[in-house]
Amino acid sequence: MRRPKSILLQAMSCWNWKCALLSATIRSLVYIAALAHDRLHSGPAIVAVEIAYVSATAGLYAGLQQRALAVRSRLLGNLLIVVGVPGLSQLLDWLTHRAVGPAAPPRALLAVCIFTLISALFHLHVMRRGVFLTGPAGRSLADDFRRMPRLILGFLAAVPMALATLPQRLARPTASEPVL
Repeated sequence: MRRPKSILLQAMSCWNWKCALLSATIRSLVYIAALAHDRLHSGPAIVAVEIAYVSATAGLYAGLQQRALAVRSRLLGNLLIVVGVPGLSQLLDWLTHRAVGPAAPPRALLAVCIFTLISALFHLHVMRRGVFLTGPAGRSLADDFRRMPRLILGFLAAVPMALATLPQRLARPTASEPVL
């Protein structure tokens, strides 16, 4: 009889070390920048908690996002990548800060929430194109970085392109509308 995997082993099986490394570095810099204007004595403690928390969890969250790529419904997978996993991440991040000391100031929380949304959209963009994946689907980190300039440009161009094609998409009849 096969023993079921422990929760820790299941979590570690979808660990994404590439995103853990990058997220911990970038999110901590976002906190430092947001706290630079606040003259709080707890600022360094908040940054230390953020570095420890994100280092421990970002790989798991990115791994869950990578697993969501395989969800049969592409829309559901995209929602899990952009809303579900980041929402869980932000909730647990906030609870962690509350448990270990003073909560981060609203400016820092807002900055990190905005960064998390942009980061999740970027993860969706690059992961759907095979970058920052680990395991059998992944490539080397160096190869991922070589592909980044083009992916960043594509990500930045996505919003203007979507806005430019919006009138045509809105004018298109839906499947339930009769075409006259």
